[in-house]
Amino acid sequence: MMNFRLWIATLFKKVVQITARILHLPEQFVCFLYIGTLNTAFAYCLYVFFVWIGFNYIFAPLCSTVLGVLFNFKTIGGIVFQSHNNALLGKFFGVYGVVYLCNVAGLKILSSVGFNLYIAGAILVLPLAMLGFILNKKLVFHK
Repeated sequence: MMNFRLWIATLFKKVVQITARILHLPEQFVCFLYIGTLNTAFAYCLYVFFVWIGFNYIFAPLCSTVLGVLFNFKTIGGIVFQSHNNALLGKFFGVYGVVYLCNVAGLKILSSVGFNLYIAGAILVLPLAMLGFILNKKLVFHK
């Protein structure tokens, strides 16, 4: 009998394959979109929590980024790029350092033109996710 974890992995792979065929996109990119959605939801929930408890626009994304990076390293590295090389964690943190700085700059700009920090964070989700994917593919998990 197939164990639950293997069943979930097999189901996920089938969903990725079907979605990639329907959308005519590479499977790795589709996998990234699904895993990125999970990672983004996790990090955004952390960000909202830190804003809610009173952290400012510099520390809220910093805390959510640090905790999110640890979670993302395993999901992005293992599932999207099929890498379990923990030695890449330093490069991965470097990529997310760049993403963090872009996040803070974006939050500053959007809040200065009238967006509250919740909406500003939501607006930045997709561009920051794409930046993270591109940098990880080119600088961390390249083969």
